[in-house]
Parts: sequence; C-alpha cells; structure tokens
Amino acid sequence: MTELVATARANKAASSGTAFLALVVIVALLAPYIAPFDPSAQDLSATRQPPSRHHLLGTDFQGADVLSKVIYGARPTLSVAVAVSVCTVIAGFILGTLAAWSGGWLDQAVMRVVDLMLAFPALLLNIILAAALVPRQRETAGMRLIDPATLSLFLALTLTGWAAVARISRGLVLSLMASQYVVSARALGATGVAIVMRHVVPNAASTMIIVLAMRVGTTILAAAGLNYLGIGAPSDSNSWGMMVNLGQYDIVTAWWWPLAPATAIALTVLSINLVADAARDYLDPRAQARLTVARTG
Repeated sequence: MTELVATARANKAASSGTAFLALVVIVALLAPYIAPFDPSAQDLSATRQPPSRHHLLGTDFQGADVLSKVIYGARPTLSVAVAVSVCTVIAGFILGTLAAWSGGWLDQAVMRVVDLMLAFPALLLNIILAAALVPRQRETAGMRLIDPATLSLFLALTLTGWAAVARISRGLVLSLMASQYVVSARALGATGVAIVMRHVVPNAASTMIIVLAMRVGTTILAAAGLNYLGIGAPSDSNSWGMMVNLGQYDIVTAWWWPLAPATAIALTVLSINLVADAARDYLDPRAQARLTVARTG
C-alpha cells in the first residue's frame, strides 16, 4: 500500500485521472439525486439556450437541460463499457490460455479465428453485427430487462473485442509456460489444470488488469462511435454518443450541447488511459525499480 501511495504521488496525471474517474462513477450512481432537472423534460420555449445560471451547460434543441443529460448519460456509457470489457477479457483470456496450453489443432483453430476477426475493420464489423442483431431483439423486447438496441451494442462489441485479448493472452501464457516454476511444477507431476490455476492465472492477473482498464477506454470510444452513427442506442437515449449525434447539426449555432458530451467522452477515456499507465508502472517490477532509484537518488 505504501508503494501504491508513493506511485500515485509521483504521477500527478494518474492522480488527476483517478479523481476524475471517481467523480464520473459517483455522478453515474447518484444521478437521480444530483441532476438539477429531469433529463427527459422538454421546454420548447427554452430551446438552444446558452450556458447560464439556470442551465449551467445550456439546453438542447428540445429545451432539456444539457448538464442533466450528461449526468444521466454516464450511466449507459459506463455500464456498457464495463460489461463489454469484463466479458471480452474473460473470454479472450480463456481462449488464449486454452490455445497456448493445448497447442496443436486447437491453437491453430483459435488463432485463425483471431486473425479473421482482426482482419476486418473493427468499426465496420461492429456496425454489421449491431445492425444485424437489432431486429431479433425487437421481436422479444417485451420479455427482456434490457433495451434491444443496447443489448445489440453489447453483443456486437463483445463478439469483436475478444480476439485482441486472446492474442495477448496467448503470448503471455506461452511466456509463463517457459518460466522455471511452471517447468518445475510439470516435472513434479502437477496436472495442467493445477498449473494454470496456481501459477499461470495469478502471474497473468496483473497484465490482464491493465488490459481490462485499457479495454474500458477503447470500448467507450467504440460504443460512442456507434451511437454517433445512430446504432446501439434508442433515439431518446442519454448516452453521450447519441447526444453528440443529435447535437451535430447545431455545432455552429448551439455548440455547447454537443460539445458537453464530447468533452465528457474525451476526459473519461483520457483518465482511464492515465490510470492504466499508472497501474502498469505499479505492477511492473522494472518500473518499480526505476521509481525506487528516482526517489532515493
């Protein structure tokens, strides 16, 4: 814990990023209590008003308070990003570990699928999958607890995101398999499952935590990009990407309301990247050694 605090103090950018992320999470959790207005409330007599005391970030084309919409927009943005990132990291790590440990035809099959997934442009593949999945979800929308468009976005980003994680995991596991403690465990007769659970998974955890953090940032950008194109979110959604989509036509005359969600996206992703970099420095022994030398020298 002392080393963690020292690392945080030495990295002011990471401290700022952590503080901003904490603010975003708190805002998302307490949105009904801190939002000054109902984000769906419309006031056609106060459309496109610039920032003022009454509306700190102005109003949109329907007279809704932009600050309230941005506050509520943190919820779908973060929930989709975290859920997709967790699922892609878990699936990618499992498949990458199986491919590296088993070798042979299974390794070849998994890696060829990974190569095929990574050969397609990510944005194009996400658009195709999200658009293809929406009609099926609408047929059973009444039986689902999640909006069909949001579910299609989650499935599309998960189906396209695991491949990169699987490739990273495979390389990581292959390097761990060549380590002395894994070779010794094999020589002592330990089973493959025991070696993976006792040696591979714990030693790969730090790297996968960093990968997870980076995936959250890239997923926010990917989801916002799809929402901006009108895919993966209802037109009445408060997601930041959809807000930019609706506000793009007023970028000249009412620049404040598309600029607010775009700024929220940029600052959130930047903060995540800063925290991920700090986590890498903290979990990397070589970086810790350099930090120790810098503090004592």
